[in-house]
Amino acid sequence: MSANPVLWDLDQRGVATVTLNRPEVNNAYDAGLINGVLAAMDELGKKSHLRVAVLKGNGKHFQAGADLKWINGVRPKSPAENELVSRATFEAVQRLNTLPIPTVALVQGGCFGGGTGVISACDVVIAADNAVFSITEVRWGLTAAIIIPQLCDSIGVRQVRRYALTGERFGAEDARRIGLVHEVVPLAELETAGAKVVEQLLANGPEALAETKALALESSFGGMSVDDDAYARLVKMHSDRRRTSEASEGLASFAEKRAANWGSGKG
Repeated sequence: MSANPVLWDLDQRGVATVTLNRPEVNNAYDAGLINGVLAAMDELGKKSHLRVAVLKGNGKHFQAGADLKWINGVRPKSPAENELVSRATFEAVQRLNTLPIPTVALVQGGCFGGGTGVISACDVVIAADNAVFSITEVRWGLTAAIIIPQLCDSIGVRQVRRYALTGERFGAEDARRIGLVHEVVPLAELETAGAKVVEQLLANGPEALAETKALALESSFGGMSVDDDAYARLVKMHSDRRRTSEASEGLASFAEKRAANWGSGKG
């Protein structure tokens, strides 16, 4: 297993690279990865010359959503413990969403579940032509409650009502069509395409960029404060759903590599 689930560095231009580093599980998130993302943002926030952040995933896949083995371990814990997990997950996405600098996500391979929320919280998203996406939570009897606002901002309610309900997989070109990504490039050109966007961002006034982003977020549901009552409700819904018998059946079906029996998963 990777010693450091999140890596980061900052170059002389003020460009930070934050890398999800659990390639052995396709960068699926658990408590370590969530805390690693929060710690990286804490440290980068102390850097006076920070200008742009680039988010990447090590290995073949960008981010495979939640580590369902970890989720299944969290599920039987107390309601308070489950809510703490959901709040930390929400905070990681929301802090990325509201960073006062431009953020660029480079996506290859799988981007599932919470990964779609992560890229929805980024300002510019470039996908390799091998990228595959899915808002997977309903497949396991879970809900994507804490990322629905970011998804609605990026692809609109109409597309969320399809893709978050079907849980279907779709490719990079469909992701561009619905607005989840801005650009699709060959896998071999992903880094180059990202570097080009970074150079464009660095050519702009940093204060003007921060103000423009803040103004955009003012009209965005996804830009609301972590303390807002609506977000407290979403966090509770996210954690409560994890503890239902339906989620228990969904997670069991994943572990046992079988179709879920929803008739036995009411609750």
